[in-house]
Amino acid sequence: MADVIFIGLSLSSILLLIALGLTITYGAMGVINMAHGELVMIGAYTAVMSGIYLGANLFVALPLAFIVAGGLGLLIERLVIRHLYGRILDTLLATWGIAILLQQVIRLEFGFTFFGIRIEGLGPGLQNVAIPAFLNQPWMIGEFTVQPYRSFIIVLTLALTALTWFLLYRTSLGVQVRAIMRNPDMAAACGIDVKRVSAYTFAYGSGLAGVAGVMMAGFKTVSPEMGSSLVVEGFLVVVVGGVGSLLGTVASSGLLGQVNGLFATWTNDILASAVVFGVVILIIMWRPQGLFSFKGR
Repeated sequence: MADVIFIGLSLSSILLLIALGLTITYGAMGVINMAHGELVMIGAYTAVMSGIYLGANLFVALPLAFIVAGGLGLLIERLVIRHLYGRILDTLLATWGIAILLQQVIRLEFGFTFFGIRIEGLGPGLQNVAIPAFLNQPWMIGEFTVQPYRSFIIVLTLALTALTWFLLYRTSLGVQVRAIMRNPDMAAACGIDVKRVSAYTFAYGSGLAGVAGVMMAGFKTVSPEMGSSLVVEGFLVVVVGGVGSLLGTVASSGLLGQVNGLFATWTNDILASAVVFGVVILIIMWRPQGLFSFKGR
């Protein structure tokens, strides 16, 4: 039973990283970013390609993926989303289109296949990221099997969650982000550069998605469509936890990750997903605003 809970914690950790970006992005900007899953995919491919071309290990790939995914997120915000603030359905459709575009770009290997050029590490292959040997060797504590790589995922997620909390609640930028979450018009009237802060927020959330992609690439096949289901799961966490609530995101990712892990172990992944959706529906019916939420002014 302890092993099952441990697996559920590692799944919860990845869900939490994915949902953290969505929480601060949607909470601060009111943007439903359907391309968030593709930013996870970009992070995974960054890890694959840095290993092939730079000989980089997992620990080098993590900051690289954060920079690449964060930079791409900043570019998306500057070119598209900035022009669609306050038009939530338009941002949903626009980011959905961006998601499809990113998938096809990777599937077509940046379009170079038309010129007979193939980039190793891209395309629809069965790539994954090599895990350092010391993270691959399980060890025992009594009858409990400790899996080092899943432990690393949990510890890294806790560290990034703590960093996110620090940025939001102990820095001047975090004060501005929370002010925008509460009331963007009032924040702008108080002299906050809403567009600049929103751009940094979007880039940071995108970077977290890239890190989640690297960690997933350690035990899951990397493919152009790997992020499609992840964005749905991320939004489930956000909705259950409460929009804009960091505490709610942590709590709901733990709850849904454990439910998924338990039922996947006892039955199968398909039934586990169905149970998770059922739990989400019940929570929304009981508490539409999420487990934790604040009231805007």
